[in-house]
Amino acid sequence: MPKKKKNKGKKKKSPQKNNNETQAQEEEIQPAPETTVSTTSAAAVKDRQQTLRELSEALYKYPKRTKKEDPNYHHEFWDNQPVPRLDEDVTETGPIETKTVDQVRQQPYVLPSNFEWYCLDLTNKADLDDLYNLLSQHYVEDDDNMFRFNYSRPFLQWALMPPEFKRQWHLSVRVKSNKKLVACITAIPAKIRVHDDQVDMVEINFLCVHKKLRTKRLAPVLIKEITRRVNLEDIWQAAYTAGVVIPKPVARNQYWHRSFDPRKLVEIGFSSVPRNSTMARMIHLSRVPEEPSIPMRPMVEADAPQVCKILSEYLLRFKYTPILNTEEVKHWFLPRENVIQTYVKEEDGVITDMFSYYCLSSHVIGNDKHKLLNAVYSYYNVANTVEWSVLMENALVVARRKDDKDVFNCLNVMDNKTFLLDLKFGPGDGYLHYYLYNWKCPKMEPGDVGLVLM
Repeated sequence: MPKKKKNKGKKKKSPQKNNNETQAQEEEIQPAPETTVSTTSAAAVKDRQQTLRELSEALYKYPKRTKKEDPNYHHEFWDNQPVPRLDEDVTETGPIETKTVDQVRQQPYVLPSNFEWYCLDLTNKADLDDLYNLLSQHYVEDDDNMFRFNYSRPFLQWALMPPEFKRQWHLSVRVKSNKKLVACITAIPAKIRVHDDQVDMVEINFLCVHKKLRTKRLAPVLIKEITRRVNLEDIWQAAYTAGVVIPKPVARNQYWHRSFDPRKLVEIGFSSVPRNSTMARMIHLSRVPEEPSIPMRPMVEADAPQVCKILSEYLLRFKYTPILNTEEVKHWFLPRENVIQTYVKEEDGVITDMFSYYCLSSHVIGNDKHKLLNAVYSYYNVANTVEWSVLMENALVVARRKDDKDVFNCLNVMDNKTFLLDLKFGPGDGYLHYYLYNWKCPKMEPGDVGLVLM
């Protein structure tokens, strides 16, 4: 159950996986944070958007379109899983197959003799370091070895230790002889509403295999083993995302990007000054106000019941959303430095509006001046008493002026499309696909999605 050589004066190549990883991705789930953007746009906005497109190339992998996106292509792994076929017209909702716990395999799936299963203890510094190092070195990297995602240790604890998390779902593979971590996949508990159904699920993330082991077919075994462990808890559905098309997307959403620091982007080598523009012009277009335009403050623990209320009411407008209680709201939204930021607008003791974003940087390799490319991702936002563009301009101000970030990324989920153009976000032409495991669901429009997965 799931989830770059530089040529001066030439457009930078879109980051690509190596062949082994690409093959695995086309057959298996990839984690949510993997997003895809390439570099085409309408001629009328080409120059204005070039910085944003090039930034997108550096941040996200872009899978080549192949015949494997053809609805008639045979998917060796997914054709044997409880998911709809690509050519299937889904018109109803509900489980694809139904089992009971006593039908679940009791023993773990067999690994090659020199490997062993291990459940990570993320409260243990050594285990947390091992996971950080595996992801930092093997999870997302461009072809030129210039940029690599940097999931910080506090971020990993936030993402993987919500209320009711289970250590046995923080699954990894180690080398028996030296206990070196070489692969992982994770699940966390979630209650998801799909249309009118409230379903206990897991969210699948961080499927990662060491580069030297990509030909060992570990990924299918990881998926089957995490499925087995989740099924043993009487949970049969999962939510996940992928940049590629596999059977069968519930929704297809686009990433948009708001650049803050074009000078830095040029200096680290993946952006350039367009022929008919100047650095001064690029900087001017990327400016945000010095101060927020409306009074908002960081969320505190006492705000959790009200934040839960306004968010839950807002999410009722969409077809694919999380269902969160107060304790989960505390975990997911209380500010943590360089992990998650949530701001609220309060009037006479009543919280009316909120914005939030999470922070995810990338290593900049081989640059003497800059070591990190700092990005934030729009999370959940509610605009009840202010216009969307006003609320989210305040989010841009906080992300740039307080947190000193380089770019603000945003999916066109929920009502986000209402502010993107007004706030100078640039569209990428890559897409993030939403999936459900063992659950039929008619295809949704981008704005029907009310779920953000990391």
